[in-house]
Amino acid sequence: MSAKPTIYLKDYTPPSFLIDTISLRFELDETATRVKSQLQVRRNPQAAVTRQLQLHGHESVELCEIKLNGAHLAADAYQREAEFLTLLDVPESFELEIETCINPEANTALEGLYLSDGMYCTQCEAEGFRRITFYPDRPDVMSVFTTTLVADASRFPVLLGNGNPVQRGELDDGRHWVTWVDPFPKPAYLFALVAGDLQCLEDQFTTCSGRQVTLQIYAEAKDLEKLDHAMTALKNAMRWDEEVYGREYDLDIYMIVAVDFFNMGAMENKGLNIFNTACVLAHPRTTTDAGFQRVESVVAHEYFHNWSGNRVTCRDWFQLSLKEGFTVFRDQCFSADMHSAVVQRVDEVGILRTAQFAEDAGPMAHPVRPASFIEISNFYTLTVYEKGAAVVRMLHTLLGADVFRKGADLYFERHDGQAVTTDDFVQAMADVSGRDLTQFKRWYSQAGTPRLKVSDHYDAASQRYQLNVQQSCPATPEAQQKLPFHLPLSVGLLRADGSSFVLKDGKTTQLLELTEAEQTFVFDSIDEAPLPSLLRDFSAPVKLVYGYTDEQLAFLLSHDEDGFNRWDAGQQLSLRLVNRLIADYQQGKPLSLPDTFVATWQSVLQQAPQDPAMAALLLTLPSEAYISETAEQIDPLAIHHVRHFMRCALAEQLESSWLELCRQHDSQSGYTASAADMARRSLRNLCLSYLMVLESPAHLALAQQQFETADNMTDQFAALISVAHSGFRDSADELLAEFLSQWQHESLVMNQWLMVQATDPREGGLARVQQLLEHPVYDARNPNKIRSLIGAFCQQNAVNFHAQDGSGYRFLADHILQLDAQNPQIAARLLTPLTRWRRYAADRQALMQAQLQRIMDKGQLSGDVYEVVSKSLCQ
Repeated sequence: MSAKPTIYLKDYTPPSFLIDTISLRFELDETATRVKSQLQVRRNPQAAVTRQLQLHGHESVELCEIKLNGAHLAADAYQREAEFLTLLDVPESFELEIETCINPEANTALEGLYLSDGMYCTQCEAEGFRRITFYPDRPDVMSVFTTTLVADASRFPVLLGNGNPVQRGELDDGRHWVTWVDPFPKPAYLFALVAGDLQCLEDQFTTCSGRQVTLQIYAEAKDLEKLDHAMTALKNAMRWDEEVYGREYDLDIYMIVAVDFFNMGAMENKGLNIFNTACVLAHPRTTTDAGFQRVESVVAHEYFHNWSGNRVTCRDWFQLSLKEGFTVFRDQCFSADMHSAVVQRVDEVGILRTAQFAEDAGPMAHPVRPASFIEISNFYTLTVYEKGAAVVRMLHTLLGADVFRKGADLYFERHDGQAVTTDDFVQAMADVSGRDLTQFKRWYSQAGTPRLKVSDHYDAASQRYQLNVQQSCPATPEAQQKLPFHLPLSVGLLRADGSSFVLKDGKTTQLLELTEAEQTFVFDSIDEAPLPSLLRDFSAPVKLVYGYTDEQLAFLLSHDEDGFNRWDAGQQLSLRLVNRLIADYQQGKPLSLPDTFVATWQSVLQQAPQDPAMAALLLTLPSEAYISETAEQIDPLAIHHVRHFMRCALAEQLESSWLELCRQHDSQSGYTASAADMARRSLRNLCLSYLMVLESPAHLALAQQQFETADNMTDQFAALISVAHSGFRDSADELLAEFLSQWQHESLVMNQWLMVQATDPREGGLARVQQLLEHPVYDARNPNKIRSLIGAFCQQNAVNFHAQDGSGYRFLADHILQLDAQNPQIAARLLTPLTRWRRYAADRQALMQAQLQRIMDKGQLSGDVYEVVSKSLCQ
């Protein structure tokens, strides 16, 4: 099937040779780009002695010439294999020159050097550099790069590379050239170049030491007006990193380039970040509030990588979370400081609970530091990123902000310019804190989501309250038995009047440290039976089991001082009702909402104007994805029907309150991207979505008016989706057509247009998606379009994707087979819904398994797809 072998962490050995410097010259041509490399090579004194030098190189790379110390190598002096070039006898140190020829136009995998709508760009993480030239393409080989780009001056006036520009000139044939030097050693995965006809937004930033840094963001001319928000976010991130981590930018110039064809969100290449357009372009007319926040977060994330990923990088790809988990944590903290910390935390935990926990329970489950892989691109996962960030957050919680900062300082100072491991990161924290963090490191080596079972006892006579906590972790592919984790459990105790007990050190939240399979924690001087508020701020990525009654959850929802736990209490209260109604639905019983549940929502509605951002969270029912993740066996039809029933019942019984709140939070003032205005729009549009499920002509008119008069995409798109997913079919078609006519020349807006139709839960979803595949705005080569249509349908439209006849599964398998030859990374990521086939009833299991087997039976699969499918079938 796949020719790629399994790579194991335990087999790591240092590189046999090191590359001190590399000079590259690119003669850019759409179908025949010439790449000349000049490497200064020396034997690694820390590695076993060998006279053979093995270089990585993709089979698509044409080898034109090799010279060693200026002399041409004879054909019998080297061996060329599909993925390697091996020089059979080399000296201790030498100069190596290699010339290759590559075809960027034919590179549909979008790795290495390729064309994005006529613009040259690169994506070298994780193993894309080997599609450019022959080189030891591994993160622990760090070199100083000098890059010269040569291209037609009229077609490609902008030539960008890593580092600082040092020379430029013109040739007699109409071409021009620019040479860039990056003075900081880096691995090949951080190499980048861009050549195109681009416009630039430029600004300046003065660092804490007084240095002037030029900031440049490049895009096509038509998108120049959409760069201001990204520039503001960049300057805010640079200032925040100086203030919170003491990290100053180190080059004279920092560049970002917007690219439409890109497999990922963005890439932190040293000094030259390449971004998916979806993560850098933002304008009120074309971008929703969620899009504005995403741009801010991703810009910050890639900038923070300058230290946590570039100056200090990974020794090997098993350590990927060393840079990604740490940097996600950093960008989460930045976003919390820029906006509402509670809203930010809810968003983070929502991803963990719905998607990462599902990953932990599936066939691709792996530790934050995997033990093996076939294709590294399959491990750019939520486990590495989001759970990795949660692990760093636990260290921050356990050590405290001040000690954590000292640990980060030591880590950066100790390892600047090095390629290191997660052990090195944790060791820096252990050294500054004086604590033994050996057990804590199990978070990096053990997969799965731990489960905490909590019970309690109160003794009125002694005024003593006890919490008993048991931890366990289910079996995952790498291990059946798990050792206890070291984790922080933040708790508060509530009185009957809703106030919190003052606990240790005069605080109302106490940090407990769980290290054993079972522990008991004692609280003295508790003068009444308390209600525990457990796992405040979601202090550890675990599943919590405690016997709350519905009344107790409602009490926490109303009184808990911890914003996250207030929201979570509401979610758990709703989830309990969802599960009861699902059972009723499956048994054919009539469905109804308890009066107490409706009364709780009425109370939240009444208090909503005091904190619109929090109210919007509290008034949102658990998503279908979260309900599915918590179910023993997923019944997508029942889940969808019950959630829709609850929305309709809440809308009907609280209609006047929804309408009044909707009107209260309307605004005639112009758009701003402030946190307060985003909260107002969020609450208003949530109210509108509830009203629209009633299918009242009056509410339809309200949505149509908002669509027509909105001065921003947030409000216009909210109105569109509320009508498009309603029973007003003629009105939905009219608004979709009007939206298309208005925005058909805006690629990112058209992604939303595709998505709103792909996620429409009405019957006939697959037929609508198949029609859209033929629409002119859809481009089967563009990852953003693929994700917006095929990905959105298969991952966000469960009731249609899981059609009883298996048509959704066949549709996805068809496209996986097509995409595997075109873009294996995207193909493998789209597979996720099929990998969870064991979570469904027997009839759906058989249909999903059959499509996985059909993919496997094709043969000659990419390593990306083969790894996912084979593990899914063998779980």
